[in-house]
Amino acid sequence: MTVRVGILISGAGSNMMALLDAMARPGSPSEPAVVLSNRPDAPGLAAAAMRGVPVAAIDHRAHASRESFDAAVDAALRGAGVDLVACAGFMRIMTPVLTDAWAGRMLNIHPSLLPLFRGTDTHARALAAGVAVHGCTVHEVTGELDAGRILGQAVVPVAADDTPPSLAARVLAMEHRLYPAVLEAFAADPERARRERVALFGPPLSS
Repeated sequence: MTVRVGILISGAGSNMMALLDAMARPGSPSEPAVVLSNRPDAPGLAAAAMRGVPVAAIDHRAHASRESFDAAVDAALRGAGVDLVACAGFMRIMTPVLTDAWAGRMLNIHPSLLPLFRGTDTHARALAAGVAVHGCTVHEVTGELDAGRILGQAVVPVAADDTPPSLAARVLAMEHRLYPAVLEAFAADPERARRERVALFGPPLSS
């Protein structure tokens, strides 16, 4: 049985596109069921639709509470026959209405080597901390922000002259490699994916 994936986005969806590319390969254990955004004007919706993937928009501004919005998202995912949820730049703090409903079946990618730098502004915070390496993490989503089980990480070196945008670009390139690898492993065998976490390493800095 192919695992049906619902992808949640808020913007252009570059990680979404990487996931769709992976799912389009022959023999993939997963297939896209729907791409859903909290922003009706998210460019990623048009990009997914052009590839023939069903899309949906649920405007969070039309809901009086986070719980109401999350319930609508949950209903849309279930209506699309989703088995596994992949958050790909979904800029919403979710309530237990959604995280409990999809516990063990929802993944997220975060632009830091968790548990370091949870939350936002991760690249600027990494540079301020003076770390030698930075990266990204795919983890299971729980009710605690960026605290779920780690399923994979990708590491990049930090250059002495890095800025937040330059570091972000290097990390994003690794996100596009890491997320599909973890998603495919998780879709094929969740328990094995939890045991055998994916580790990727970016190229060294040019001298």
